[in-house]
Amino acid sequence: MAQINKLGVIGAGQMGNGIAHVAALAGLDVVLNDVTSDRLKSGMATINGNLTRQVAKKVISDEARSKALNHISLADSLDGLADCDLVIETAIEKEDVKRKIFHDLCAVLKPEALIASNTSSISITRLAACTDRPERFIGLHFMNPVPLMELVELIRGIATDDTTFEAAKEFVGRLGKQIAVSEDFPAFIVNRILLPMINEAIYTLYEGVGNVEAIDAAMKLGAHHPMGPLELADFIGLDTCLSIMQVLHEGLADSKYRPCPLLVKYVEAGWLGRKTQRGFYDYRGPKPVPTR
Repeated sequence: MAQINKLGVIGAGQMGNGIAHVAALAGLDVVLNDVTSDRLKSGMATINGNLTRQVAKKVISDEARSKALNHISLADSLDGLADCDLVIETAIEKEDVKRKIFHDLCAVLKPEALIASNTSSISITRLAACTDRPERFIGLHFMNPVPLMELVELIRGIATDDTTFEAAKEFVGRLGKQIAVSEDFPAFIVNRILLPMINEAIYTLYEGVGNVEAIDAAMKLGAHHPMGPLELADFIGLDTCLSIMQVLHEGLADSKYRPCPLLVKYVEAGWLGRKTQRGFYDYRGPKPVPTR
């Protein structure tokens, strides 16, 4: 079985810095890659802030925080990932973007290295086919926020071999996470269930059944959800929600997965949720205010 001692993470955003965080805490050497030094600095600042919060809550020691930070190095080029044993891609949920990354990555990566995608909906078989090692390709779908969420979905492509699957299982266990094995169907398990619920909540708003506050309160108080579906959509990113619904709608050819027109309108407006300060809530003031 492949030994994973050095991890590459492509993308220093929300998911990428979270994966780097937990891997470094587990003692792996991590190379965090992004296209600009500003993104890398921002990612490292987030990791340091999250580790510091864990120290304050006595989840980890300050020594563990320092050791984890020392395990992370930065690379603004894919060349910096050349000697990694496993590289996880966490780019935007757009297939053409991911395919370009894998094409460029394969040109520099050592032949025995494994590749994984953190995609939340796109076919692992299709992504693997654009690489030079489909048998060494697997889906590792971490949940957000990575340091807090216990689950990782493992998804095999049609060509993924047993040694890659076993190495991925061992890697996830080393991070202290639990696995759920999913077949390679659109959106896998979690988002196949979660995103249609969010989309239906948006339809409920679109059709005037309730306003933003009423819909979120109904699900938090009536179903004991920790976040309302519209609040959660803003947290995930409305562009990501739309991309996943489009994958479900196109991949399963069922009208029940049609993205709500209101979701499309918000994305077209650039109101993507927390990351742009406006979505179903406006986050620019001292507390979030519903936008509808």
